[in-house]
Amino acid sequence: MAGLEDLGQELKTVAVIGAGWAGCAAAVELAKKNHSVTLFEAARVAGGRARRVIQNGLTLDNGQHILLGAYRDTLRMMREVGLDPAETLLRLPLQMRYPPASKGMDFIAPRLPAPLHMAWALLHARGLATADKLALARFSSAARWMDWRLDTDCSVSELLVRFDQTERLIQLMWRPLCIAALNTPPDRASAKVFLNVLRDSLGASRVASDMLLPKKDLSALFPDAAIRYVQQRGGKVRLGLHVREIVYEEAHWLVDGARFDNVIVATPSRVAADLLAAHDPAFAALAFEHEPITTCYLQYPSAVKLAIPFYALRDDAKSGHWGQFVFDRGQLDAEQAGLLAVVVSASNEASALDQAELAAAISLQLAEVLERPELREPLWSKVITEKRATFACTPALTRPSNQTALAGLWLAGDYTQGDYPATIEGAVRSGLRAAYLCCKEAGI
Repeated sequence: MAGLEDLGQELKTVAVIGAGWAGCAAAVELAKKNHSVTLFEAARVAGGRARRVIQNGLTLDNGQHILLGAYRDTLRMMREVGLDPAETLLRLPLQMRYPPASKGMDFIAPRLPAPLHMAWALLHARGLATADKLALARFSSAARWMDWRLDTDCSVSELLVRFDQTERLIQLMWRPLCIAALNTPPDRASAKVFLNVLRDSLGASRVASDMLLPKKDLSALFPDAAIRYVQQRGGKVRLGLHVREIVYEEAHWLVDGARFDNVIVATPSRVAADLLAAHDPAFAALAFEHEPITTCYLQYPSAVKLAIPFYALRDDAKSGHWGQFVFDRGQLDAEQAGLLAVVVSASNEASALDQAELAAAISLQLAEVLERPELREPLWSKVITEKRATFACTPALTRPSNQTALAGLWLAGDYTQGDYPATIEGAVRSGLRAAYLCCKEAGI
């Protein structure tokens, strides 16, 4: 049988710099095509801005995440590296459910074919007036008629005004969905990108709209298995190694002196800008404005449990209510019984507070809205803020292509061109695209 080289297909040595979800996806795809891959990662744990951390003897995450059934490439890559999404993710129907005492809404889609699941959920939603339901139906109908597209981008807030959405519906549904998906407040968030997310979730099949909660830590959800996959195929992984310089010399790339045919830079945008600015000053534009995400972990006695795996919360900084979603980690992993994770997206104001002060405020918020006084006093708390969790997904934002003007070098990361905001799926798709371009150049 003829080798690949005999068929005119030249295998490459490829350096993938960054073992976040984009870099891991790229490395797996390249290893699958039999390229010689070396994966570099500055941290000692893979996963980038969606990774495992160890606190108080527990395996936590640097941020609590929700995935969507629409994340087809993420789910495919999990299967590629030998993971079963049915075992690693808790699949829930689309829902926006508030604790009864918060006077919010209770919206949950049944397991019916689309779009019947949305129609049923809207008809039976509690906490919404008739005007709210009509506004949501009007938005969905108009967005479908527009094919979920805008000719000219604007803010999400402007889009909602254009579709005559009620104030209550904005506060209870559209604002939390926007902040959760784009990590950017509606008055600054891109309506085009928001519609892309809605198209693939609310506007797609019922399965695509499902919410997927990780039952394992984020590194174990894909990056750890991706590393094993690469190593099993002869690739190398260098954790805890900070790449300081890449140089183009004699039609090859030198990564801190090591020689490679090709390079995929899958670092955060600011790191990519620093690495590449010496090759072209235009790369300085990769240093995007970023938004933080804060997760507050609160440990209670193991008997403490929520009625459902997660609730939406009404945040109000003036009232000291910072939390936007609360997750019962014990319903995802029995070893974490009594542990609640509260998420504050776009958390500039919250992250400026003293951590103990923020944890105390969130504990009080939970005690009030869940009507459980015992939640005022957790056994311990831990606040984790990822300061540059995502790029600020603003209207008409210019994002770079995976293709660069430099021979044999590509970019990968959730900030590159794509339909999605800075999400796990956006990162995975970017990594796969960079790997595809690398393989295309090699004729594979």
